[in-house]
Amino acid sequence: MHVKKGDKVKVLSGKDKGKEGTVLAAYPKKERVLVEGVNVVKKHAKPSQENPQGGILNFEAPIHVSNVLPIDPKSGEPTRVGYEVRDGKKVRIAKKSGEALDK
Repeated sequence: MHVKKGDKVKVLSGKDKGKEGTVLAAYPKKERVLVEGVNVVKKHAKPSQENPQGGILNFEAPIHVSNVLPIDPKSGEPTRVGYEVRDGKKVRIAKKSGEALDK
């Protein structure tokens, strides 16, 4: 996958198109990512031990990884991802600036 947990990403399509957020979790087997503040859905919860009130809860649902692009650290725009071997390690690089996305 071209994004990892902690990456700043921009949403390309869907109801939250244009929003930016941080990847909270990545699910490679399902090809989905959880982005902060994106695809917020409502869930009706019965009263339980940890939520004695119950009610309607808001939380983020995963979106498909093809709908997000990482943000270039140099220009702040969305960029495609390339891979290079630097110092014996495979590193993700931003196609727009050539800057490394991995710290």
